[in-house]
Amino acid sequence: MNQPRSNAESAIPQFRLPRRRLLAAFLASTMLGACAAPMARGPVQGGGRERPDVVLIVFDDLGFSDLGCFGSQIATPNIDALAAAGLRYTGVDSKAICSPSRASLLTGRNTHTVNMPDLAAEEITRKQTAPGDVVQGVMPEGARTLAEGLRDVGYATFAMGKWHLEPEWEDGTEGNNAHFPLQMGFDRFYGFRAGWADQYRPDLYRQNAPIGQPQDPDYHLSAALVDESISAIDNVEQADPYFLYLAFGATHAPLQVPREYADRYAGRFDRGWDVLREERLARMKSLGIMPADAAMTDGNSGDRRWADLSDDERKVYARYMEIYAGFLTHADEQIGRLVDHLKRTGRYDNTIFMLVSDNGGAAEAGQTGSFGHLYPPRPADAAALADDLDALLETHIEYQRPWAMLSDTPFRRYKSWPYLGGVRVPMVVAWPAGIAQRGEIRRQSIDFVDLAPTIADIAGADLAHDPAGSPVLPVAGQSIAPTFGSNFAPDPRPVQYFELRGNRAIRVGKWRAVGMHRPGTRFEDDRWELFDLSADPAETNNLAQRFPERLRMMQDAWQEEAKRYGALPLSEGPAYLRSRYRYDDSYTGDRKEG
Repeated sequence: MNQPRSNAESAIPQFRLPRRRLLAAFLASTMLGACAAPMARGPVQGGGRERPDVVLIVFDDLGFSDLGCFGSQIATPNIDALAAAGLRYTGVDSKAICSPSRASLLTGRNTHTVNMPDLAAEEITRKQTAPGDVVQGVMPEGARTLAEGLRDVGYATFAMGKWHLEPEWEDGTEGNNAHFPLQMGFDRFYGFRAGWADQYRPDLYRQNAPIGQPQDPDYHLSAALVDESISAIDNVEQADPYFLYLAFGATHAPLQVPREYADRYAGRFDRGWDVLREERLARMKSLGIMPADAAMTDGNSGDRRWADLSDDERKVYARYMEIYAGFLTHADEQIGRLVDHLKRTGRYDNTIFMLVSDNGGAAEAGQTGSFGHLYPPRPADAAALADDLDALLETHIEYQRPWAMLSDTPFRRYKSWPYLGGVRVPMVVAWPAGIAQRGEIRRQSIDFVDLAPTIADIAGADLAHDPAGSPVLPVAGQSIAPTFGSNFAPDPRPVQYFELRGNRAIRVGKWRAVGMHRPGTRFEDDRWELFDLSADPAETNNLAQRFPERLRMMQDAWQEEAKRYGALPLSEGPAYLRSRYRYDDSYTGDRKEG
């Protein structure tokens, strides 16, 4: 239950200390609850095998509320069934874009520690770097992965789908493949290397070698990834465990799915993003995903209202969302096929499923959406498309930016932003033989750095040491296994920082501060906001003016974490990326002051 507003600041010390001592006292007071609770348990036994199988499913650009079990109007019955058999987590934060999120997810380390503060390095990055300099976006030695740790304790390891953790110039050949899946702990790889892929004609790799584009006219990547996963699992002895990293291309653009899936949603989005966002929040409250008194953020500045669109725009834009919804439902069906196979073969009960998205909904196509091209997006001409909606199923498209606002209900902003709309993602965890609770919700504050240590904890693997004795980078995350049995287990860590392209955020206990950076200006001049997530889980009420000392402590805490994990000096990111992500309309001061 939310605390009364009048008590929200009751824990703030009323005496003054020197700034550094005050910050230390602030952090220590936040840690007291965690220190009093039991620490994470060791390896967990379950089912007939000593170690459980592990299926880690990652969606791309899927918003916090897009799953049916999180309140969506989109049908995801197979994911919902996993949630009913396990747990839903509502406090999980990603790194706001794909490569940093995946680097943290697979290593348990912060993005700056593993030199992945932005997208994996492209050739243009290397050309713009002086000889001898470290190239941003290339993971260093010592970033021991979850796959490496699990393989050391007897797991077969499979990576299926999107990778996007190797520099662009690596081509898989011997001596030029150090960051390919097989060189980072996986026994088998089938998928694509880049940030996105055509779902019908992806440029595929098997192991380290390119295999070209599929020629089957009925091919779809989501289905093929599950086919490959089932084949790999069936080659593992029943007595041996496996780790499957299943990274769908869905729901990243291009939005591509057979017509029948899009047609299931005909007319379902005709009322538009504003009305549907309100309805979605109501469903989230009824499901317990959001508190009954949670406020909705206002529409994002720069986003058009549905009522202001032309008839052609409403008709065309609704079809975009029908295709997006069908894309997600189709992927959900593939997960259902995988689960059904595990049940038939007797491996389901002792499998731990963990399902997440890598960031919030994508806003890259702007107000018109994109048609025929993605990077850069090509604006869709609604008047031309209104009489030819079939064309949307035959090319590369990305939905209009306000649909991302619906995906991220009830939060502000979207992918790549430091607000919760960029970082907060849904998570489902199920383990029939190891988690007794069914259908419960967990609200602990968790970061992607905590997920690999959790799986390693359960499996008895070690991410912090290399059996060969090679130096290993320190692990930042902590196991969330104690939360499996209790909603009252403490947060795994009381503090977590965030940084992307100069935009910053930090969570300390219930407090979260966000600093927005305008490119080309001094970092010292950035605007910071302060939110009390216990009373305001959607960041609607900026308390920076009301509690300036609290904000200063949060800023100092960010600085300490940034030093610890190598996030300094601050950077606006690679020059070639700055034009892809526009933050200009985030400086309008549209947050009210509490």
